[in-house]
Amino acid sequence: MKHGKFSRVLALALAAAMMLSACGSSTPAETPAAPSTPSTETTTPAAPATPAAPAAPEAVEYKTELNIAMNANPPSLDVPAVNSNIVGGIGMHIFEPLFSLNAESQPTAVLADSYTVSEDGKVYTIKIRQGVKFHNGQEMVADDVVASMTRWLEKSGKAAPLLGGSTFEKVDDYTITMTMPEAYSDALNVLAGNIQWAAIMPKSVIDAATEEGIGEYIGTGPYKLAEWKQDQYVHLTKYEDYQQPVGESSGFTGEKLAATENLYFRVVTDATTRIAGVQTGQYDVAEGIPADQYSILAGDSNVALSTKTAGTLNLFFNTTVGVMANEGIRDAIMMALNCDEISLGAYGEPALYVVNPGWCNPADSQWGSTAGEAVYNKGDKEGAKAAAEAAGYKGEEIVLVTTPDYPEMYNATLVVTQQLIEAGFNATIMESDFATFMERRADPNQFSLFITSNSYNLSPVQLSVLGSSWAGLNAPEVQEGIQNIRMAASASESRAAWESLQEFLYEYGAACVLGHYSGVIAADADVEGFDYFNFPVYWNAKVPA
Repeated sequence: MKHGKFSRVLALALAAAMMLSACGSSTPAETPAAPSTPSTETTTPAAPATPAAPAAPEAVEYKTELNIAMNANPPSLDVPAVNSNIVGGIGMHIFEPLFSLNAESQPTAVLADSYTVSEDGKVYTIKIRQGVKFHNGQEMVADDVVASMTRWLEKSGKAAPLLGGSTFEKVDDYTITMTMPEAYSDALNVLAGNIQWAAIMPKSVIDAATEEGIGEYIGTGPYKLAEWKQDQYVHLTKYEDYQQPVGESSGFTGEKLAATENLYFRVVTDATTRIAGVQTGQYDVAEGIPADQYSILAGDSNVALSTKTAGTLNLFFNTTVGVMANEGIRDAIMMALNCDEISLGAYGEPALYVVNPGWCNPADSQWGSTAGEAVYNKGDKEGAKAAAEAAGYKGEEIVLVTTPDYPEMYNATLVVTQQLIEAGFNATIMESDFATFMERRADPNQFSLFITSNSYNLSPVQLSVLGSSWAGLNAPEVQEGIQNIRMAASASESRAAWESLQEFLYEYGAACVLGHYSGVIAADADVEGFDYFNFPVYWNAKVPA
């Protein structure tokens, strides 16, 4: 089956895998002058007055810097290797993928030009755009794409479980193939996913990468890395030779103007400082606004708030080593959780969260589900004590790792810890900066429980909870469930397979959705062109000087 340019085909590809969810002013006509009063004197009539030309509108000057206060220091900018919103959010201004999501969450071409799919559905032949240059001046060719996609498949916790066994090969300088072991109907969605996504880099950068990551951040995006001062800021500057993708700006696709020459992502871990900075004009945008400040900022006419129901706040269980490897103890902990109290403690403002067991957006007609509600949000402390004792709990330490860099995660951890203590568990908190937290979270030997906020995915098979690299979950039921979802004969069968897998996550004690959150970002009211999509998008943002 052949596909031409994406403006007319991608909707067809999406349908198999998704069931989702200036004004002009006219210048008034000049009023003609009244005729002169007649006179008895003979005079030479005056020439009619020439209408005055309308005044030219004053040109608006814009700042050359956009200052963005972010709430944590990124541990890296190696997008495929690090599962972090802050890494993906900055990285998408530097790097680009073959496909990404438009404003309707449809996979859309960015560095790809066109593609075809083999009759058996296993081979995608992808043409890449010609004349696109990396920030080092080198033209992007198939060798770079094959190297980047191969590394993405190795490093990305989102890609490996879904496209494992696939291979990428060069056909010619501007054509590659992706060969999959099965005809996955959601392949294009996986390629366009926005967490640990498939950033295209020069082959030389990939070849020089170590186990610690890449050594240079060179992409094709509208901005290039100018400077990174650890714990202070990441400075991006406009890439003058940027090659625009086709189409109007939409989500992560289409036109990217780099409207402000310099972007400064400034590390401001204290929420009060971020809020004061955006109110005084020190920062043009402040990310990670605590929910308890929402009502205060909403009354400030100098500040524009952007909110988005963006994902879930989740508690992940260590299912592999130590005391938490005991399923009965995990079940007891699940029984102790009061998600209403936890979500209120995390966000403070009931309008900014919804308590629901679903791992996907509750409004999503395909994937929204309450499966697992039988063991969800019980808040039964006495029952938890009895269940823990029956499971053989002897007062072993339950370690919750967290970071104050993300207040909602930190505050939720405080509430969960208190609930567990009241249910008889020896629960303690180990806190650190964000980078150290990410290291501890990735090592089952260093945690019992941890909480993170995770944005929604196009498909449940992309959820972090299902990847063993996230919290160590390695149960055969997970891979079986993923396969059933992806290979189902119909949408209804696929939904049923997901509901069965979501129920397993709760009954096995793998993880718990504490609530669905709305992210809040504050900006100077004069900022133009800012878009809060799945991440904040700054390439069209600008602010009058």
